Amino acid sequence: MSASWSFGSVAVVGAGAVGLYYGARLAAAGGDVRFLLRSDYDAVKADGIRIESVAGDLHLKEVQAFRSPEEIGPVDLVIIAWKATSNHLLGEILPPLLHAGTQVLTLQNGLGNCERIAEITGPGRVLGALCFVCLNRLDHGLVSHTAGGRLSIGEFVNDDECQRATEIARRFSAAGVPAEASASLPEAQWKKLVWNIPFNGLAIAEGGVTTDVLLQQPAVEAEIRALMAEVIAAASAQGLALEDSLIDFNVERTRPMGPYRPSSMIDYVEGREVEYENIWAEPLRRAEQAGVAVPHLSGLAERIRERLDL
Repeated sequence: MSASWSFGSVAVVGAGAVGLYYGARLAAAGGDVRFLLRSDYDAVKADGIRIESVAGDLHLKEVQAFRSPEEIGPVDLVIIAWKATSNHLLGEILPPLLHAGTQVLTLQNGLGNCERIAEITGPGRVLGALCFVCLNRLDHGLVSHTAGGRLSIGEFVNDDECQRATEIARRFSAAGVPAEASASLPEAQWKKLVWNIPFNGLAIAEGGVTTDVLLQQPAVEAEIRALMAEVIAAASAQGLALEDSLIDFNVERTRPMGPYRPSSMIDYVEGREVEYENIWAEPLRRAEQAGVAVPHLSGLAERIRERLDL
């Protein structure tokens, strides 16, 4: 990859809260951003994308909206923003969007997503980003952004120069999205799991409750902290430098969110498929393979399976 790599055209695959928000920010900054839309297509064509945001509201009136990847055609950068439960469609959706130099960036939660994309594109064209943000899609083409927004972007195949990630981070930063290039994508992924595993998981296991309800119960907060400690231990056993201070940091940053609905909890209560495999099952497997005892994570995974009838 040339040190002068940059990108022009962008395709956003997955028009939920994440895809609409980050894609609209790039487009509003002048980027050539093309959205692959299904259920949101008619609403977005009629009235654009609306973002109600703590970082400043945005109404992107003119949107390049398409119903199929063939209509979009090959682009320089593909951003995968749908839930990992849709990854079985990658083999159908990705090829029409690729040219010889196309790079693919996944904004998905959990582990295993980069590997799935690499099966189609080869590992050298894959990047991952972690979104530290509170977003909810309120309606077709309408997203609520209530906190955060930072992106941590890393290369799937380690590159000492980390040049593609740096350029993508620069472009997002120029669009008003705090972004940084991470020297270690696995470290960033596990750092996100410190929050996702307990809060998304217990929100489901407790029957579909918001984060404030979880933190109002001392026994549940203790379980959150125990789960976080196990995630950090599992990451550390794999040579990843996660600090114990992440426990207090993540708990305390969640308190001001109020009645926040984690994305997996929303999927659960609305009857959609939950990203169980990527957020809980794969981290559990990797922890056990690293020889780390994770009884709290194992127990949470079992509770989630019971809730989901898996």
